[in-house]
Amino acid sequence: MNYGYVKVAAAVPRVKVADCKFNAGEIEKEIIIAEGKGVQIIAFPELCVTGYTCGDLFAQQLLLEEAEMGLIHIISNTRQLDIIAILGMPIAMNGVLLNAAVVIQKGKVLGVVPKTYLPNYKEFYEKRWFTSAVDVSETSVRLCGQLVPMGANLLFEMADTTFGIEICEDLWAPIPPSSSLALQGAEILFNLSADNEGIGKHNYLRSLISQQSARCIAGYVFCSCGFGESTTDVVFAGNGLIYENGSLIEHSKRFSFEEQVVIGEIDVEHLRIERRVNTTFVACRAHCTPEEAVRVSTEYVNSKELNLTRRFDPHPFVPQGTALNERCEEIFSIQVSGLAQRLVHTRAKSAVVGISGGLDSTLALLVCVKTFDKLGWSRKDIIGVTMPGFGTTDRTHTNAVDLMNSLGITVREVSIKEACTQHFKDIDHDINVHDVVYENAQARERTQVLMDIANQTWGMVIGTGDLSELALGWATYNGDHMSMYGVNGSVPKTLVKHLVKWVAENDMDAASRATLLDIVDTPISPELIPADENGNIKQITEDLVGPYELHDFFLYYFLRCGFRPSKIFFLATRTFKDMYDEETIKKWLQVFFRRFFNQQFKRSCLPDGPKVGSISISPRGDWRMPSDASSEMWLREVESL
Repeated sequence: MNYGYVKVAAAVPRVKVADCKFNAGEIEKEIIIAEGKGVQIIAFPELCVTGYTCGDLFAQQLLLEEAEMGLIHIISNTRQLDIIAILGMPIAMNGVLLNAAVVIQKGKVLGVVPKTYLPNYKEFYEKRWFTSAVDVSETSVRLCGQLVPMGANLLFEMADTTFGIEICEDLWAPIPPSSSLALQGAEILFNLSADNEGIGKHNYLRSLISQQSARCIAGYVFCSCGFGESTTDVVFAGNGLIYENGSLIEHSKRFSFEEQVVIGEIDVEHLRIERRVNTTFVACRAHCTPEEAVRVSTEYVNSKELNLTRRFDPHPFVPQGTALNERCEEIFSIQVSGLAQRLVHTRAKSAVVGISGGLDSTLALLVCVKTFDKLGWSRKDIIGVTMPGFGTTDRTHTNAVDLMNSLGITVREVSIKEACTQHFKDIDHDINVHDVVYENAQARERTQVLMDIANQTWGMVIGTGDLSELALGWATYNGDHMSMYGVNGSVPKTLVKHLVKWVAENDMDAASRATLLDIVDTPISPELIPADENGNIKQITEDLVGPYELHDFFLYYFLRCGFRPSKIFFLATRTFKDMYDEETIKKWLQVFFRRFFNQQFKRSCLPDGPKVGSISISPRGDWRMPSDASSEMWLREVESL
């Protein structure tokens, strides 16, 4: 299986201006290299057969004939290859000259796409030599002895995908041709360019490509001229860029003196899912009336074993570098703003938070503190309640109390041991049987305490459960599952510790910072089972339900991308190959799907809470699913892996 990936390449060949034989040889060489690496479609820069900087030599008949002869040689010498190649060259036709992209495969010219927008300002003089596609009425052209379709509206249909082409300046237009091509079915867009360099231009170019690929929900492959083009007035750096729906997949080295073939995989399956989900894209396709595309069928490309060169972040919710600090600041601000609005609207006199000494309750408390500070309210109106139970350890209890004291909130301690002991007697449950009854009774008792204290103080119970716990149903129904406003409900577990650490390192006193950093290092546990003989946490969540980094990976690609279990497994085994073996990944993937489906009833009645990222499983937000939906198909596919 190729799991929906199409392997593409952006080539930056060496060129000699006006030496078509040399250029054709370089192009041919890079096509063969790409074919050997499993590339299905390769694109070359604008006018690469002749060189972009020929100037008035484009009026020379010899150059034009040699360009066609160069194309004939490329076609002839690659006729046994499945790969589709897109290359740029001038084409003379009926008294005009076109700056065109030529698509070839297996000895045939599949089609010709002329450039639509010809720049004729500053250093560009293309209208001096070329005619725009809009000024040509012909829909076919004879090239290399073949009569082939021609036009800016060509769509090339493969078994795996459909692609369209635009040329350089076309992308810079207010409405690029690629927008129309995407609306009519192009999933990958290729741009043959001769974009020259200038201060700040490269960043703008990347922003432009990123935006267009995102707007079109498409893959975008950009290749521009490099070393060898004339430097009489400008310099070309050789940009090979591959984007997918706004994200950079692969890029070339700029200002390289050597030829390059930049290879990446476009996840066409993901693009199709995104387009189906995005109702705006569908509506635009229905209401816009672009020129009807002409569809060109390509030859079948024999499937090769997928050698995935793309790298996938094992923690898709957690960005790297400075972006992590920016992400944390933005999420924390969203949480604070959401809680502030709810507190002001309800005229609550207090915020009540159960503080366990764990990550989730710590983050919820920090959100409350920052919210009260921004509103100008006293922190004493935040009531932190620590509720020691049978499994509470000294470490978490001490951290909970120390943090509340250092933050200056109101501290209350309510032991739940006696209440739970009495409850076990009332329902005739053996206190020595540490089963789900034993655990859930403690969670529900804590929630009852919090709710009643909120009633006492005209307050609001602030929920602490995070996105990962809700996805797995790792919460007691009507226990920690319930609150009056859940500030962490769309924050994944892998990001919670980074948020807490970020707050600790920004605008926190030394005592609070020390406690927060110890909480970050504490094993994740509900602490519902008594500690071991040394007083250490005995009940480790990730030993029971699985590593959260795996579950967050599964969650991202299941909900955000809509992938099937086999594809998630395929990505996970490559991403975590140095951390977990395939059997371990399969085991926890099975747990994920079983729990996700079985625990939907808890998500169907979630409290309100702010969406902070790309995924929310609120029944009023991103995720609407029947509580009794069958998981059979998903589990069957996992079992078959």
